[in-house]
Amino acid sequence: MSRSIQDVARLAGVSSRTLRHYDRIGLLPPSGTGHGGLRRYDDAAIRRLQRILLLRELGLPLARIAEVLDTGTDEATALRGHLAVLHDERGRIDRQIASVERTLAALTERRPIMAEEMLDGFDHTQYADEVTERWGADAYRESDAWWRGLGVEGQADFREKAEALGRAWIDAAQRGVDPASPEAQTLAARHVEWLGSIPGTPGADVGHPPKEYVVGLAEMYVADERFAAHYGGADGATFVRDALRAHAEREL
Repeated sequence: MSRSIQDVARLAGVSSRTLRHYDRIGLLPPSGTGHGGLRRYDDAAIRRLQRILLLRELGLPLARIAEVLDTGTDEATALRGHLAVLHDERGRIDRQIASVERTLAALTERRPIMAEEMLDGFDHTQYADEVTERWGADAYRESDAWWRGLGVEGQADFREKAEALGRAWIDAAQRGVDPASPEAQTLAARHVEWLGSIPGTPGADVGHPPKEYVVGLAEMYVADERFAAHYGGADGATFVRDALRAHAEREL
């Protein structure tokens, strides 16, 4: 049995355009074509799509997903591995839910609650492998040690600064500010200064990251959906990228 591209897109919650893109880059070729050359997908193709979506949920870029899928690992073995990761993620989310429920109950009942109870399940080390792969083990170790050394109040302050910067970017993007304008360039300078304050970031020792790092990171804001969401979506991330690129060309 095979399904049309429209059926598969609807069932998977993705667009037909996404499936066509996956075909163009060789990630998910259709199993055949039907009337008028429309793509068709059989059960094997849909199983491959399931694995692609699972790996996307884990934050892997498409190039890395292709490598994982083409390792030759038996499908059943690979799916067992994905299932184990999903169980771990469900456990982490269950812990977060319980943590928020405890915090809400303590707040409502006006009783104290330990920080360990409030923060159970919120573990930034889940990104250790990705940071290590992209920027090296030393970068992760330095940033991890710095993060832990901030303590609860310092971490909260850092999050607030990051969120305030994100809100400022979103506001400017929604108002249609020109990425090359003084307002956008002031934001870009603030962003680069913020990056340079994080130990483990290339160039942190001299107070600002190099041009290549800023431009590469700016491109990732657009390419990676997790970053794009932080800036209000693809349009906001594109605005941030263009402003940072202009700043890097002029100042770094």
